[in-house]
Order: sequence, then structure tokens, then C-alpha cells
Amino acid sequence: MKPGDKFESVDQYLSVFPASTKKMLKEMRKTIKAAAPDAEELISYNMPAFKQEGMLVYYAGYAGHIGFYPVSSAIREFKEDLAGYELSKGTIRLPLDKPLPLKLITKIVKFRVQENMKKSELKMKTKKAKITR
Repeated sequence: MKPGDKFESVDQYLSVFPASTKKMLKEMRKTIKAAAPDAEELISYNMPAFKQEGMLVYYAGYAGHIGFYPVSSAIREFKEDLAGYELSKGTIRLPLDKPLPLKLITKIVKFRVQENMKKSELKMKTKKAKITR
């Protein structure tokens, strides 16, 4: 396998990276799993992702960074903590030559779990309201 191939599993995805990048991606994976132990791990858009009551986060390896995709609401919420990282609307670029900000990643993932739980509860209330009419 090589980068760009269609991946069937996260382990298969991780297998194509150099050892140093693979180590960081595994660290990212472990941190996300610990922050969202009930989340389901999957490949989505050909990159590792986690979902729980909807998609939580994605992450991916690149030549010079790890892309972390927690959606734009999380980036807005943690904007101050993310100063110093290259950001775009839904993306945080974590350079390969610096340690991963594991505590911050944990906070962001837990924020996303809470956000998805609230959305799910709201959907359930809306459904129940329509049913009882």
C-alpha cells in the first residue's frame, strides 16, 4: 500500500507512513480513543475518523504535519489555545517537528463529544414533539 490508495482500516492507513510520522499518528489515535472511549473508529474520506452521535473528528498524516479536523465550532471554541498553529475553517495543522498538544487534543475531542450529544438530544426532543402532535 502507498499514500493515496483506498484504505480499509486505520491500521492499514498507518502502515504507509514513515516510523516517526506513524508514531505521532498512533499517539493521536490513542489520545482520541481515551478522550472518547465510546466512539467508533473508522475510515471516512480515506482517513482515520471517530464518530459518536455523528462524526467527531478526523486526522491524517502529511509530509510536514498531521491534519486534525475537529470541525469549525471546535476551532472557534479553542482559538486562543490554538494560537501558534496553522488553522483554517475546520483544520488544525500540527507540525511533525513538535510534540503533539495531547492535553489540547483531549479537550477538543471531549468538547466535540458534548457538542454531538447535545445535538442528538435536541433531535430526539424534536422528534418526540412531532410525534405527540
